[in-house]
Amino acid sequence: MPRLSSLVQNLTAETAFSVLAMARALKAKGKDVVELEIGDSPFPSTPNAKKAGIRAIEENETGYCPSMGLPDFRRAAAKFVSEEFGYAASMENVVVASGAKPFEQYFAEAVLEPGDGVLVFSPQFPTYVPNLERRGARAVMVPLRVERQFRPSADDVRHFLATDPKPRAILLNSPHNPTGGVATREDLAAIADVVRGTDLMIFSDEPYCHMVWRGSHASILAEPGMMEHTVAAYTFSKSYSMSGWRVGFAVAAPEVADAIGKLINTTASCSPPLAQRAAQAALELDRETRDEYMARFRVKVDRLCDGLEKIPGFRVGRPAGTFYVFPDVRAICNRLGITSHGLALYLLEGADDAFGVACLGGECFGDAGRGFMRFSCAEPDERIDQAVAFLPGALERTDRVRRYLQANPQFVLAEPYPT
Repeated sequence: MPRLSSLVQNLTAETAFSVLAMARALKAKGKDVVELEIGDSPFPSTPNAKKAGIRAIEENETGYCPSMGLPDFRRAAAKFVSEEFGYAASMENVVVASGAKPFEQYFAEAVLEPGDGVLVFSPQFPTYVPNLERRGARAVMVPLRVERQFRPSADDVRHFLATDPKPRAILLNSPHNPTGGVATREDLAAIADVVRGTDLMIFSDEPYCHMVWRGSHASILAEPGMMEHTVAAYTFSKSYSMSGWRVGFAVAAPEVADAIGKLINTTASCSPPLAQRAAQAALELDRETRDEYMARFRVKVDRLCDGLEKIPGFRVGRPAGTFYVFPDVRAICNRLGITSHGLALYLLEGADDAFGVACLGGECFGDAGRGFMRFSCAEPDERIDQAVAFLPGALERTDRVRRYLQANPQFVLAEPYPT
């Protein structure tokens, strides 16, 4: 058997894709599954993006391009963030990659040394920690608090800076996956006040920048002096329904952007120019469709919240942003003796032979998520209604829960969740 590195042997993958694979396998066998596990859009890519991508292929724009990205696209991205999020940026601040996720690794490689401490607000996106571990950095977990609507606190940053032996970076994600929390401009201004004057770097992960249901999106780059401290990542997967195009960009100080460009040069070479042409068209021409999609997502989120709130044992805090709902299900888990992710997989595999609902347990996003569940809205409205209608009966089938736990003892709840 080939000998694999300790890195890859210990690497954890994003659970949403693992559950997606399970759901698709069950569907292939004939089971009807409502997929609320993956953070994808049910809408088609925006129209001008599709036209521009097709045109790029027809015009044979299918070879290599600069590792930093196409100059026209970089200029369009700089104009976009300047106009929409209120901070000055130019082409020199922008670097292009295959979505926002690769910038997690590029950020770690560009600014971190082995042993550096990185503050991570938890629950957190599952690939943050693996990308820090690739670089030998340490994730320092701080729980987001439901009483603060899952918003990051400057006090936690201040404590991290004062107590960590090698404080070097902060991972911010707003609007927040999985909780739906949204940092306010005041939150970010307070964090910026702590960071300014230090050598702390911030990875500001902003893929849900147009999915804000209360208030408006704020970027820490809009705070004075923060361009020298920040790499902000954006994607087209959510706002423009372009997840399969794999295109995104980051904004940073020119020196940092150039460094990331070198990392792209030595790994991916470049992002496909046809995807960049599509993304540029989305920014310049598809705002109306984007805003229509966001309005439809907001209705979906409200629809899902309205349904889940009626289920006994679900405590639903309405998200301020994203297309996720993150209910507290500790009472149900304690009653059934099952972990929250065990409960999620029971709803997919064990509750019914012909029908299932795919979702995620909160521990997929770190220990701070234990006792919660994440539901996405990536299905048509009538399918969301079917899923919600299925849940109450599924939760009352205690004989099936018992059989599921006997077959999957790893999901037995060893101790009740504190409530």
